[in-house]
Amino acid sequence: MTISLTILVVVIIALAAGSIMGYWTRQTIAKGQLHTAEGKASKTIEEAEKKSQEILIESKNKAVNILEEAKKKERERENQIMRLEERLGKREEVIDKKMAEIDRGRSLLEKKAEEIIKIRKEAEEARKQELRRLEKIAGLSKEAAKKILLQLTEEENREYFAKKIKEMEASGKEGIEKKAKDIMIQAIQKYAGSHAAEVTTSTVSIPSDEVKGRIIGREGRNIKALERLTGIEIIVDDTPEAIVISGFDPIRRETAKIALERLIADGRIHPTKIEESVEFAKKEINNKIKEAGEAAAYDVGIAGLDPKLIHILGRLRYRTSYGQNALLHSLEVAHLSGALAAELGLDISIAKKAGLLHDIGKAVDHEVQGTHVEIGIKILEKFHIGKEIINAMKSHHEDYPFELPEAMLISAADAISASRPGARKDTLENYLKRLSELEAVANSFPEVEKTYAIQAGREIRVFVKPDAIDDLGAIKLTRSIADKIEKELKYPGEIKVNVIREVRVTEYAR
Repeated sequence: MTISLTILVVVIIALAAGSIMGYWTRQTIAKGQLHTAEGKASKTIEEAEKKSQEILIESKNKAVNILEEAKKKERERENQIMRLEERLGKREEVIDKKMAEIDRGRSLLEKKAEEIIKIRKEAEEARKQELRRLEKIAGLSKEAAKKILLQLTEEENREYFAKKIKEMEASGKEGIEKKAKDIMIQAIQKYAGSHAAEVTTSTVSIPSDEVKGRIIGREGRNIKALERLTGIEIIVDDTPEAIVISGFDPIRRETAKIALERLIADGRIHPTKIEESVEFAKKEINNKIKEAGEAAAYDVGIAGLDPKLIHILGRLRYRTSYGQNALLHSLEVAHLSGALAAELGLDISIAKKAGLLHDIGKAVDHEVQGTHVEIGIKILEKFHIGKEIINAMKSHHEDYPFELPEAMLISAADAISASRPGARKDTLENYLKRLSELEAVANSFPEVEKTYAIQAGREIRVFVKPDAIDDLGAIKLTRSIADKIEKELKYPGEIKVNVIREVRVTEYAR
Protein backbone atom coordinates (compact mmCIF):
# COMPACT_ATOMS: atom_id res chain seq x y z
CA MET A 1 0.00 0.00 0.00
CA THR A 2 2.82 2.33 0.89
CA ILE A 3 4.68 1.40 -2.31
CA SER A 4 1.66 2.06 -4.45
CA LEU A 5 1.14 5.42 -2.87
CA THR A 6 4.77 6.26 -3.39
CA ILE A 7 4.59 5.30 -7.02
CA LEU A 8 1.46 7.38 -7.42
CA VAL A 9 3.15 10.39 -5.84
CA VAL A 10 6.21 9.91 -8.05
CA VAL A 11 4.00 9.72 -11.13
CA ILE A 12 2.12 12.85 -10.15
CA ILE A 13 5.37 14.71 -9.51
CA ALA A 14 6.75 13.52 -12.88
CA LEU A 15 3.61 14.67 -14.65
CA ALA A 16 3.80 18.06 -12.98
CA ALA A 17 7.44 18.42 -13.83
CA GLY A 18 6.78 17.40 -17.45
CA SER A 19 3.95 19.89 -17.70
CA ILE A 20 6.15 22.65 -16.34
CA MET A 21 8.97 21.78 -18.71
CA GLY A 22 6.59 21.64 -21.71
CA TYR A 23 5.05 24.97 -20.81
CA TRP A 24 8.49 26.56 -20.43
CA THR A 25 9.70 25.06 -23.72
CA ARG A 26 6.57 26.28 -25.48
CA GLN A 27 6.96 29.80 -24.07
CA THR A 28 10.61 29.86 -25.10
CA ILE A 29 9.79 28.84 -28.68
CA ALA A 30 6.92 31.38 -28.87
CA LYS A 31 9.14 34.17 -27.60
CA GLY A 32 11.76 33.26 -30.21
CA GLN A 33 9.20 33.31 -32.97
CA LEU A 34 7.76 36.58 -31.66
CA HIS A 35 11.19 38.18 -31.67
CA THR A 36 11.71 36.92 -35.23
CA ALA A 37 8.33 38.45 -36.51
CA GLU A 38 9.02 41.71 -34.72
CA GLY A 39 12.40 41.85 -36.35
CA LYS A 40 10.95 41.29 -39.77
CA ALA A 41 8.24 43.87 -39.15
CA SER A 42 10.78 46.36 -37.92
CA LYS A 43 12.96 45.78 -40.93
CA THR A 44 9.97 46.15 -43.25
CA ILE A 45 8.98 49.41 -41.57
CA GLU A 46 12.51 50.74 -41.88
CA GLU A 47 12.62 49.85 -45.57
CA ALA A 48 9.19 51.43 -46.13
CA GLU A 49 10.25 54.63 -44.35
CA LYS A 50 13.43 54.74 -46.38
CA LYS A 51 11.52 54.19 -49.64
CA SER A 52 8.91 56.81 -48.68
CA GLN A 53 11.72 59.29 -48.00
CA GLU A 54 13.19 58.55 -51.40
CA ILE A 55 9.78 58.93 -53.07
CA LEU A 56 9.16 62.18 -51.18
CA ILE A 57 12.53 63.53 -52.25
CA GLU A 58 11.89 62.48 -55.84
CA SER A 59 8.42 64.07 -55.77
CA LYS A 60 9.85 67.29 -54.38
CA ASN A 61 12.45 67.29 -57.15
CA LYS A 62 9.78 66.72 -59.79
CA ALA A 63 7.61 69.46 -58.27
CA VAL A 64 10.56 71.84 -58.34
CA ASN A 65 11.27 70.93 -61.99
CA ILE A 66 7.61 71.38 -62.96
CA LEU A 67 7.48 74.73 -61.16
CA GLU A 68 10.64 75.88 -62.91
CA GLU A 69 9.25 74.72 -66.28
CA ALA A 70 5.98 76.54 -65.62
CA LYS A 71 7.86 79.70 -64.68
CA LYS A 72 9.93 79.38 -67.84
CA LYS A 73 6.79 79.00 -70.03
CA GLU A 74 5.17 81.90 -68.20
CA ARG A 75 8.18 84.07 -68.96
CA GLU A 76 8.03 82.99 -72.62
CA ARG A 77 4.32 83.82 -72.79
CA GLU A 78 4.91 87.19 -71.21
CA ASN A 79 7.59 87.89 -73.76
CA GLN A 80 5.32 86.77 -76.59
CA ILE A 81 2.46 88.93 -75.28
CA MET A 82 4.82 91.89 -75.07
CA ARG A 83 5.92 91.33 -78.67
CA LEU A 84 2.26 91.07 -79.76
CA GLU A 85 1.43 94.25 -77.90
CA GLU A 86 4.26 96.01 -79.65
CA ARG A 87 3.05 94.78 -83.05
CA LEU A 88 -0.52 95.78 -82.26
CA GLY A 89 0.67 99.18 -81.15
CA LYS A 90 2.50 99.64 -84.44
CA ARG A 91 -0.54 98.48 -86.42
CA GLU A 92 -2.76 100.87 -84.50
CA GLU A 93 -0.41 103.69 -85.41
CA VAL A 94 -0.54 102.66 -89.10
CA ILE A 95 -4.35 102.36 -88.99
CA ASP A 96 -4.66 105.76 -87.32
CA LYS A 97 -2.53 107.28 -90.06
CA LYS A 98 -4.62 105.59 -92.79
CA MET A 99 -7.88 106.68 -91.14
CA ALA A 100 -6.57 110.23 -91.04
CA GLU A 101 -5.71 110.00 -94.74
CA ILE A 102 -9.16 108.54 -95.51
CA ASP A 103 -10.85 111.34 -93.57
CA ARG A 104 -8.85 113.90 -95.51
CA GLY A 105 -9.72 112.18 -98.80
CA ARG A 106 -13.39 112.01 -97.83
CA SER A 107 -13.47 115.68 -97.00
CA LEU A 108 -11.83 116.45 -100.34
CA LEU A 109 -14.34 114.24 -102.21
CA GLU A 110 -17.26 115.85 -100.43
CA LYS A 111 -16.01 119.26 -101.45
CA LYS A 112 -15.57 118.08 -105.04
CA ALA A 113 -19.06 116.56 -105.02
CA GLU A 114 -20.55 119.80 -103.77
CA GLU A 115 -18.73 121.66 -106.52
CA ILE A 116 -19.99 119.20 -109.17
CA ILE A 117 -23.58 119.48 -107.91
CA LYS A 118 -23.30 123.24 -107.99
CA ILE A 119 -21.90 123.17 -111.55
CA ARG A 120 -24.67 120.78 -112.67
CA LYS A 121 -27.34 123.04 -111.21
CA GLU A 122 -25.83 126.03 -112.96
CA ALA A 123 -25.61 124.11 -116.27
CA GLU A 124 -29.21 122.87 -115.92
CA GLU A 125 -30.43 126.39 -115.19
CA ALA A 126 -28.51 127.73 -118.17
CA ARG A 127 -29.97 124.98 -120.39
CA LYS A 128 -33.49 125.76 -119.21
CA GLN A 129 -32.98 129.48 -119.83
CA GLU A 130 -31.65 128.75 -123.32
CA LEU A 131 -34.59 126.42 -124.02
CA ARG A 132 -37.10 129.04 -122.85
CA ARG A 133 -35.38 131.60 -125.07
CA LEU A 134 -35.55 129.28 -128.10
CA GLU A 135 -39.22 128.42 -127.41
CA LYS A 136 -39.98 132.13 -127.18
CA ILE A 137 -38.23 132.82 -130.47
CA ALA A 138 -39.88 129.86 -132.28
CA GLY A 139 -43.29 130.32 -130.70
CA LEU A 140 -43.51 126.53 -129.99
CA SER A 141 -42.91 124.37 -126.94
CA LYS A 142 -40.28 121.64 -126.96
CA GLU A 143 -42.88 118.83 -127.10
CA ALA A 144 -44.84 120.52 -129.89
CA ALA A 145 -41.70 121.06 -131.97
CA LYS A 146 -40.62 117.47 -131.41
CA LYS A 147 -44.03 116.15 -132.45
CA ILE A 148 -44.10 118.25 -135.63
CA LEU A 149 -40.57 117.15 -136.54
CA LEU A 150 -41.44 113.48 -136.07
CA GLN A 151 -44.62 113.78 -138.15
CA LEU A 152 -42.76 115.49 -140.98
CA THR A 153 -39.98 112.90 -140.88
CA GLU A 154 -42.45 110.00 -140.87
CA GLU A 155 -44.50 111.42 -143.75
CA GLU A 156 -41.42 112.15 -145.88
CA ASN A 157 -39.79 108.77 -145.23
CA ARG A 158 -42.84 106.55 -144.75
CA GLU A 159 -42.09 104.25 -147.66
CA TYR A 160 -38.39 104.13 -146.81
CA PHE A 161 -39.10 103.21 -143.17
CA ALA A 162 -41.53 100.46 -144.15
CA LYS A 163 -39.00 99.00 -146.58
CA LYS A 164 -36.16 99.14 -144.05
CA ILE A 165 -38.29 97.60 -141.29
CA LYS A 166 -39.23 94.73 -143.58
CA GLU A 167 -35.62 94.18 -144.62
CA MET A 168 -34.38 94.25 -141.01
CA GLU A 169 -37.13 91.94 -139.84
CA ALA A 170 -36.57 89.53 -142.73
CA SER A 171 -32.77 89.37 -142.31
CA GLY A 172 -32.80 89.19 -138.52
CA LYS A 173 -35.82 86.91 -138.27
CA GLU A 174 -34.31 84.24 -140.50
CA GLY A 175 -31.16 83.92 -138.40
CA ILE A 176 -32.99 84.13 -135.07
CA GLU A 177 -35.63 81.59 -136.10
CA LYS A 178 -33.00 79.18 -137.41
CA LYS A 179 -30.97 79.40 -134.20
CA ALA A 180 -34.08 79.09 -132.03
CA LYS A 181 -35.29 76.07 -134.00
CA ASP A 182 -31.89 74.39 -133.68
CA ILE A 183 -31.88 74.91 -129.91
CA MET A 184 -35.47 73.67 -129.58
CA ILE A 185 -34.79 70.60 -131.72
CA GLN A 186 -31.68 69.69 -129.72
CA ALA A 187 -33.58 70.08 -126.43
CA ILE A 188 -36.52 68.00 -127.66
CA GLN A 189 -34.20 65.29 -128.98
CA LYS A 190 -32.54 65.01 -125.56
CA TYR A 191 -35.90 64.34 -123.97
CA ALA A 192 -38.35 62.57 -126.25
CA GLY A 193 -40.95 61.31 -123.76
CA SER A 194 -44.28 59.92 -124.83
CA HIS A 195 -47.71 60.72 -123.49
CA ALA A 196 -50.90 58.76 -123.28
CA ALA A 197 -53.96 60.92 -122.76
CA GLU A 198 -55.68 60.28 -119.46
CA VAL A 199 -59.35 59.33 -119.55
CA THR A 200 -62.08 59.45 -116.93
CA THR A 201 -62.67 55.69 -116.75
CA SER A 202 -60.72 52.66 -115.57
CA THR A 203 -61.36 48.99 -116.27
CA VAL A 204 -61.05 46.21 -113.69
CA SER A 205 -60.68 42.65 -114.95
CA ILE A 206 -62.68 39.96 -113.16
CA PRO A 207 -62.16 36.16 -113.31
CA SER A 208 -65.75 35.44 -114.36
CA ASP A 209 -69.09 37.15 -114.81
CA GLU A 210 -70.35 35.48 -111.63
CA VAL A 211 -68.33 37.99 -109.61
CA LYS A 212 -70.49 40.82 -110.97
CA GLY A 213 -73.47 39.63 -108.92
CA ARG A 214 -71.39 39.51 -105.73
CA ILE A 215 -70.05 43.00 -106.42
CA ILE A 216 -73.59 44.33 -106.82
CA GLY A 217 -74.75 42.49 -103.69
CA ARG A 218 -78.23 41.90 -102.36
CA GLU A 219 -80.45 44.79 -103.51
CA GLY A 220 -77.26 46.57 -104.63
CA ARG A 221 -75.90 47.12 -101.11
CA ASN A 222 -72.29 46.27 -102.01
CA ILE A 223 -72.01 48.49 -105.06
CA LYS A 224 -73.81 51.34 -103.24
CA ALA A 225 -71.41 51.07 -100.29
CA LEU A 226 -68.40 51.13 -102.63
CA GLU A 227 -69.73 54.14 -104.57
CA ARG A 228 -70.55 55.98 -101.34
CA LEU A 229 -67.10 55.41 -99.83
CA THR A 230 -65.09 56.27 -102.95
CA GLY A 231 -67.30 58.90 -104.60
CA ILE A 232 -67.16 57.33 -108.05
CA GLU A 233 -69.54 55.42 -110.29
CA ILE A 234 -69.17 51.68 -110.90
CA ILE A 235 -70.65 50.47 -114.18
CA VAL A 236 -71.55 46.79 -114.31
CA ASP A 237 -72.79 46.05 -117.83
CA ASP A 238 -72.63 43.25 -120.37
CA THR A 239 -68.90 43.71 -121.03
CA PRO A 240 -67.44 40.23 -120.53
CA GLU A 241 -65.07 39.77 -117.56
CA ALA A 242 -64.71 43.50 -116.93
CA ILE A 243 -66.14 46.24 -114.74
CA VAL A 244 -65.83 49.94 -115.61
CA ILE A 245 -65.04 52.58 -112.98
CA SER A 246 -66.02 56.13 -113.97
CA GLY A 247 -65.07 59.36 -112.22
CA PHE A 248 -63.42 62.69 -112.99
CA ASP A 249 -61.09 62.55 -109.95
CA PRO A 250 -58.13 60.25 -110.71
CA ILE A 251 -57.33 59.69 -107.02
CA ARG A 252 -60.87 58.54 -106.26
CA ARG A 253 -60.89 56.40 -109.38
CA GLU A 254 -57.58 54.73 -108.48
CA THR A 255 -58.74 54.22 -104.88
CA ALA A 256 -61.87 52.44 -106.10
CA LYS A 257 -59.83 50.32 -108.52
CA ILE A 258 -57.39 49.15 -105.84
CA ALA A 259 -60.22 48.43 -103.39
CA LEU A 260 -62.21 46.51 -106.00
CA GLU A 261 -59.20 44.43 -107.09
CA ARG A 262 -58.48 43.61 -103.44
CA LEU A 263 -62.11 42.54 -102.85
CA ILE A 264 -62.13 40.33 -105.95
CA ALA A 265 -58.85 38.69 -104.93
CA ASP A 266 -60.12 38.10 -101.38
CA GLY A 267 -63.51 36.76 -102.50
CA ARG A 268 -65.37 38.09 -99.45
CA ILE A 269 -67.47 41.03 -100.61
CA HIS A 270 -69.72 42.74 -98.07
CA PRO A 271 -70.03 46.30 -96.66
CA THR A 272 -67.62 45.75 -93.75
CA LYS A 273 -64.97 44.22 -96.01
CA ILE A 274 -65.54 47.03 -98.51
CA GLU A 275 -64.77 49.63 -95.83
CA GLU A 276 -61.54 47.82 -94.92
CA SER A 277 -60.51 47.59 -98.58
CA VAL A 278 -61.20 51.29 -99.20
CA GLU A 279 -59.10 52.28 -96.17
CA PHE A 280 -56.31 49.99 -97.40
CA ALA A 281 -56.58 51.53 -100.87
CA LYS A 282 -56.32 55.08 -99.47
CA LYS A 283 -53.12 54.16 -97.60
CA GLU A 284 -51.80 52.50 -100.75
CA ILE A 285 -52.55 55.66 -102.76
CA ASN A 286 -50.67 57.79 -100.22
CA ASN A 287 -47.67 55.50 -100.56
CA LYS A 288 -47.87 55.69 -104.35
CA ILE A 289 -48.09 59.48 -104.17
CA LYS A 290 -44.97 59.62 -102.00
CA GLU A 291 -43.11 57.21 -104.28
CA ALA A 292 -44.14 59.19 -107.36
CA GLY A 293 -42.85 62.44 -105.85
CA GLU A 294 -39.55 60.87 -104.81
CA ALA A 295 -39.12 59.24 -108.22
CA ALA A 296 -39.79 62.55 -109.99
CA ALA A 297 -37.24 64.42 -107.85
CA TYR A 298 -34.68 61.63 -108.39
CA ASP A 299 -35.34 61.57 -112.15
CA VAL A 300 -34.63 65.30 -112.46
CA GLY A 301 -31.69 65.10 -110.05
CA ILE A 302 -33.03 67.38 -107.31
CA ALA A 303 -32.15 66.65 -103.69
CA GLY A 304 -33.06 68.26 -100.37
CA LEU A 305 -36.77 68.90 -100.96
CA ASP A 306 -39.02 68.83 -97.91
CA PRO A 307 -40.89 65.47 -97.60
CA LYS A 308 -44.23 67.31 -97.47
CA LEU A 309 -43.39 69.18 -100.68
CA ILE A 310 -42.42 65.87 -102.32
CA HIS A 311 -45.81 64.45 -101.27
CA ILE A 312 -47.59 67.44 -102.86
CA LEU A 313 -45.51 66.93 -106.00
CA GLY A 314 -46.49 63.26 -106.07
CA ARG A 315 -50.19 64.23 -106.09
CA LEU A 316 -49.67 65.57 -109.62
CA ARG A 317 -49.52 61.93 -110.71
CA TYR A 318 -53.30 61.87 -110.23
CA ARG A 319 -53.93 65.28 -111.80
CA THR A 320 -54.57 65.90 -115.48
CA SER A 321 -54.75 68.98 -117.70
CA TYR A 322 -56.67 68.49 -120.95
CA GLY A 323 -55.97 64.77 -120.64
CA GLN A 324 -52.21 65.24 -120.08
CA ASN A 325 -50.81 63.81 -116.84
CA ALA A 326 -49.58 66.77 -114.76
CA LEU A 327 -46.60 64.97 -113.20
CA LEU A 328 -45.35 63.67 -116.56
CA HIS A 329 -45.84 67.16 -117.98
CA SER A 330 -43.81 68.66 -115.09
CA LEU A 331 -41.02 66.13 -115.65
CA GLU A 332 -40.98 66.89 -119.35
CA VAL A 333 -40.83 70.65 -118.70
CA ALA A 334 -37.97 70.11 -116.23
CA HIS A 335 -35.91 68.08 -118.71
CA LEU A 336 -36.64 70.44 -121.62
CA SER A 337 -35.79 73.49 -119.48
CA GLY A 338 -32.53 71.90 -118.39
CA ALA A 339 -31.59 71.06 -121.98
CA LEU A 340 -32.43 74.58 -123.18
CA ALA A 341 -30.45 76.10 -120.30
CA ALA A 342 -27.45 73.94 -121.19
CA GLU A 343 -27.63 75.07 -124.83
CA LEU A 344 -27.89 78.76 -123.85
CA GLY A 345 -25.35 78.70 -121.00
CA LEU A 346 -27.89 79.48 -118.25
CA ASP A 347 -28.29 77.94 -114.78
CA ILE A 348 -29.35 74.32 -115.37
CA SER A 349 -30.26 73.60 -111.73
CA ILE A 350 -32.61 76.60 -111.52
CA ALA A 351 -34.23 75.67 -114.85
CA LYS A 352 -34.77 72.02 -113.84
CA LYS A 353 -36.09 72.77 -110.35
CA ALA A 354 -38.41 75.53 -111.55
CA GLY A 355 -39.61 73.33 -114.42
CA LEU A 356 -40.45 70.46 -112.06
CA LEU A 357 -42.29 72.72 -109.60
CA HIS A 358 -43.95 75.12 -112.07
CA ASP A 359 -47.38 73.41 -111.82
CA ILE A 360 -47.17 72.43 -108.12
CA GLY A 361 -50.25 74.57 -107.45
CA LYS A 362 -52.39 72.20 -109.54
CA ALA A 363 -51.98 69.53 -106.87
CA VAL A 364 -54.24 71.51 -104.49
CA ASP A 365 -56.00 74.04 -106.75
CA HIS A 366 -59.36 72.35 -106.17
CA GLU A 367 -58.90 72.81 -102.41
CA VAL A 368 -57.55 76.39 -102.29
CA GLN A 369 -58.86 79.53 -103.98
CA GLY A 370 -56.73 81.24 -106.62
CA THR A 371 -54.95 80.30 -109.83
CA HIS A 372 -52.52 77.41 -109.77
CA VAL A 373 -49.64 79.89 -110.27
CA GLU A 374 -50.60 81.93 -107.18
CA ILE A 375 -51.15 78.75 -105.15
CA GLY A 376 -47.79 77.38 -106.34
CA ILE A 377 -45.98 80.56 -105.26
CA LYS A 378 -47.51 80.31 -101.77
CA ILE A 379 -46.56 76.62 -101.48
CA LEU A 380 -42.95 77.24 -102.50
CA GLU A 381 -42.65 80.22 -100.14
CA LYS A 382 -44.02 78.07 -97.30
CA PHE A 383 -41.31 75.46 -97.86
CA HIS A 384 -38.58 78.14 -98.17
CA ILE A 385 -37.74 77.45 -101.82
CA GLY A 386 -35.26 79.99 -103.22
CA LYS A 387 -36.55 83.27 -104.64
CA GLU A 388 -34.87 82.61 -107.99
CA ILE A 389 -36.85 79.34 -108.37
CA ILE A 390 -40.14 81.14 -107.64
CA ASN A 391 -39.30 83.97 -110.06
CA ALA A 392 -38.46 81.41 -112.76
CA MET A 393 -41.70 79.38 -112.40
CA LYS A 394 -44.30 82.10 -111.79
CA SER A 395 -44.13 83.57 -115.32
CA HIS A 396 -44.85 80.41 -117.33
CA HIS A 397 -48.37 81.69 -118.19
CA GLU A 398 -47.10 85.29 -118.38
CA ASP A 399 -49.21 86.31 -115.37
CA TYR A 400 -46.03 87.89 -113.99
CA PRO A 401 -43.17 89.66 -115.82
CA PHE A 402 -40.08 87.67 -116.78
CA GLU A 403 -37.49 88.53 -114.12
CA LEU A 404 -34.92 85.87 -115.10
CA PRO A 405 -33.79 84.37 -118.42
CA GLU A 406 -34.66 80.93 -116.96
CA ALA A 407 -38.29 82.10 -116.61
CA MET A 408 -38.53 82.39 -120.40
CA LEU A 409 -37.15 78.86 -120.74
CA ILE A 410 -39.83 77.51 -118.38
CA SER A 411 -42.52 79.25 -120.44
CA ALA A 412 -41.08 77.88 -123.69
CA ALA A 413 -40.70 74.34 -122.32
CA ASP A 414 -44.26 74.45 -120.94
CA ALA A 415 -45.55 75.49 -124.36
CA ILE A 416 -43.56 72.73 -126.11
CA SER A 417 -44.84 70.05 -123.75
CA ALA A 418 -48.44 71.25 -123.86
CA SER A 419 -48.86 71.99 -127.55
CA ARG A 420 -47.00 69.18 -129.28
CA PRO A 421 -49.21 66.63 -131.06
CA GLY A 422 -50.73 63.96 -128.83
CA ALA A 423 -49.89 65.66 -125.54
CA ARG A 424 -53.28 67.13 -124.78
CA LYS A 425 -56.88 66.68 -125.85
CA ASP A 426 -59.34 69.52 -125.77
CA THR A 427 -63.09 69.26 -126.16
CA LEU A 428 -64.65 70.28 -129.46
CA GLU A 429 -66.69 72.96 -127.73
CA ASN A 430 -63.64 74.60 -126.15
CA TYR A 431 -61.76 74.26 -129.43
CA LEU A 432 -64.48 76.04 -131.45
CA LYS A 433 -64.90 78.67 -128.77
CA ARG A 434 -61.19 79.43 -128.80
CA LEU A 435 -61.11 79.80 -132.57
CA SER A 436 -64.14 82.12 -132.60
CA GLU A 437 -62.62 84.28 -129.86
CA LEU A 438 -59.36 84.43 -131.81
CA GLU A 439 -61.11 85.65 -134.95
CA ALA A 440 -63.19 88.13 -132.93
CA VAL A 441 -60.06 89.79 -131.52
CA ALA A 442 -58.66 90.41 -135.01
CA ASN A 443 -62.02 91.57 -136.40
CA SER A 444 -62.29 94.20 -133.66
CA PHE A 445 -59.85 96.46 -135.56
CA PRO A 446 -61.57 98.79 -138.10
CA GLU A 447 -58.92 98.21 -140.81
CA VAL A 448 -59.62 94.45 -140.91
CA GLU A 449 -61.82 93.11 -143.70
CA LYS A 450 -61.92 89.39 -142.80
CA THR A 451 -60.07 86.90 -140.60
CA TYR A 452 -59.40 83.17 -140.77
CA ALA A 453 -58.05 81.05 -137.92
CA ILE A 454 -56.13 78.04 -139.28
CA GLN A 455 -53.66 75.35 -138.13
CA ALA A 456 -55.85 74.39 -135.15
CA GLY A 457 -55.74 77.96 -133.87
CA ARG A 458 -51.94 78.29 -134.05
CA GLU A 459 -52.09 80.73 -136.96
CA ILE A 460 -54.44 83.57 -137.86
CA ARG A 461 -54.59 85.22 -141.28
CA VAL A 462 -55.93 88.77 -141.33
CA PHE A 463 -56.96 90.46 -144.59
CA VAL A 464 -57.03 94.27 -144.33
CA LYS A 465 -58.66 96.95 -146.46
CA PRO A 466 -55.88 98.20 -148.76
CA ASP A 467 -57.33 101.70 -149.08
CA ALA A 468 -57.59 102.10 -145.27
CA ILE A 469 -54.01 101.18 -144.37
CA ASP A 470 -50.53 101.26 -145.93
CA ASP A 471 -47.52 98.95 -145.53
CA LEU A 472 -46.16 100.63 -142.40
CA GLY A 473 -49.64 100.62 -140.88
CA ALA A 474 -49.92 96.88 -141.65
CA ILE A 475 -46.74 96.25 -139.65
CA LYS A 476 -48.12 98.24 -136.72
CA LEU A 477 -51.47 96.44 -136.98
CA THR A 478 -49.75 93.04 -136.82
CA ARG A 479 -48.10 93.96 -133.56
CA SER A 480 -51.32 95.44 -132.17
CA ILE A 481 -53.29 92.25 -132.93
CA ALA A 482 -50.59 90.06 -131.37
CA ASP A 483 -50.52 92.25 -128.24
CA LYS A 484 -54.31 92.13 -127.91
CA ILE A 485 -54.35 88.33 -128.30
CA GLU A 486 -51.72 88.01 -125.56
CA LYS A 487 -53.71 90.24 -123.21
CA GLU A 488 -57.23 88.89 -123.79
CA LEU A 489 -56.86 85.18 -124.65
CA LYS A 490 -55.35 82.15 -122.97
CA TYR A 491 -53.91 79.47 -125.23
CA PRO A 492 -51.19 76.81 -125.26
CA GLY A 493 -48.04 77.49 -127.27
CA GLU A 494 -47.91 80.50 -129.60
CA ILE A 495 -50.12 82.00 -132.33
CA LYS A 496 -48.71 83.28 -135.59
CA VAL A 497 -50.36 86.50 -136.86
CA ASN A 498 -50.26 87.11 -140.64
CA VAL A 499 -51.61 90.46 -141.89
CA ILE A 500 -52.17 90.47 -145.67
CA ARG A 501 -52.61 93.73 -147.58
CA GLU A 502 -53.53 92.95 -151.17
CA VAL A 503 -54.05 95.61 -153.86
CA ARG A 504 -55.74 94.59 -157.09
CA VAL A 505 -55.95 96.90 -160.07
CA THR A 506 -58.14 95.90 -163.02
CA GLU A 507 -58.07 97.41 -166.51
CA TYR A 508 -59.54 96.23 -169.83
CA ALA A 509 -57.84 96.35 -173.19
CA ARG A 510 -60.37 96.99 -175.96
